[in-house]
Amino acid sequence: MEMICSIVYQLTKNMSMEELERSGFDKYYVDHTLALWPQSAGGTPWTATYLQSKGDPITDLHEDMAAEQKARTTYDNILRLVKDPEVCNPIRFLREREIVHYQRFGECLRITQDHLDEKNFYAFNPEFDIRAICKK
Repeated sequence: MEMICSIVYQLTKNMSMEELERSGFDKYYVDHTLALWPQSAGGTPWTATYLQSKGDPITDLHEDMAAEQKARTTYDNILRLVKDPEVCNPIRFLREREIVHYQRFGECLRITQDHLDEKNFYAFNPEFDIRAICKK
C-alpha cells in the first residue's frame, strides 16, 4: 500500500488546479488536498474490515491466498490502463510479489493439511469441536 500511495503522490504533487479538474481529481482534492487517503477506485476508503480472519489456519490461509489473487488482479488491471514505465515497473514488481506470496501461502496450506492428524498440532481444539457437534 505504501508503494501505491508513493506512486500516487509522485504523480499528483505538481498538478495544477486545471490538471486536477481535467483529470477528475478535483473531488479528491477538495476532501484531502494532495494527502494520501487509501481508497478503492470506486471511492470506498480503506477499512480494517478488508482483513478477514477466523482463527482457523485452513480458513485463514485460504483467505490469505484469495487476498493475494485479488491484489494481483488489481495490478493486472492497472497495467492494462497505464503505459508510463515509472508507474508500470513498480506495479510489475508488486504483481510478481503477490504471485510469490500466493505460492508461499499455498505451501503453508499444504503443510498445515499434512500435519492436521499429528499429536500436539493445535489447528483446532478437538474437545471444543466435539462439544459443539454434540449440542446439535
